[in-house]
Amino acid sequence: MTVFLLALAALSAGWVDAVVGGGGLVQLPALLLAYPNAAPIHILATNKLSSICGTTASATTYYRRVKPDLRTAFPLAGIAFLGSMGGALISSHLPRSAFNPVVFVVLIAVGAYTVLTPRLGLETRLRFQGHRHTIAAMATGAAVGLYDGALGPGTGSFFVIVLVSLLGYSFLQASAKAKLANLATNFAALVIFVPQGAVMWRLGLLMGAGNLLGGYLGARTAVAKGAGFIRVILVLVVAAFAVKIGLTIF
Repeated sequence: MTVFLLALAALSAGWVDAVVGGGGLVQLPALLLAYPNAAPIHILATNKLSSICGTTASATTYYRRVKPDLRTAFPLAGIAFLGSMGGALISSHLPRSAFNPVVFVVLIAVGAYTVLTPRLGLETRLRFQGHRHTIAAMATGAAVGLYDGALGPGTGSFFVIVLVSLLGYSFLQASAKAKLANLATNFAALVIFVPQGAVMWRLGLLMGAGNLLGGYLGARTAVAKGAGFIRVILVLVVAAFAVKIGLTIF
């Protein structure tokens, strides 16, 4: 029953992650609840294996249907890959008690910013041009990639928020680029985790199948519904998990 519920959580996480990012906010808490005595590095590594299945499906779907600008997406993803590798090296030294407070604070910040700026991300209005735009994208990849390798939950949402608020993309364009970057960060983390023997392979692959299906369905839904729908889902996801994690902490 536990494995079935984890597979269901992975499917839901894949859908949420494809729509607006942050599938780890569904999947990682589920793993923490199911395996309360597991070392954090095993939880993180198994989460990454499952997540890369969903991000592969959603990134492919977005690329085919949205056609994101690869001149921005490649530098973003490349630097995010390196940042995630650095974060994964840090993660083995993080105590389990550090997870919830960090995630809670970030959730509150993301949710508040999105709610207080109702026109945010409805259309693309780039704030930088040329090299400045590329540098801003690379800085985003470095910062969010480092976080993803070290902790992970909410990474897709953070990519989307920064791409919308800092670079000026619409939610749909930001989601498409975020999926390519998130695919790179997941792969980078696994480059570090797999040699350490940290992945629970059977569980990770089973959850990965659910995550892949959810990622495919979520990307198709987001493309069909557009930026307004993505914004609403982002607010709902952030609010739900802020409440859940807040209750756990307090």
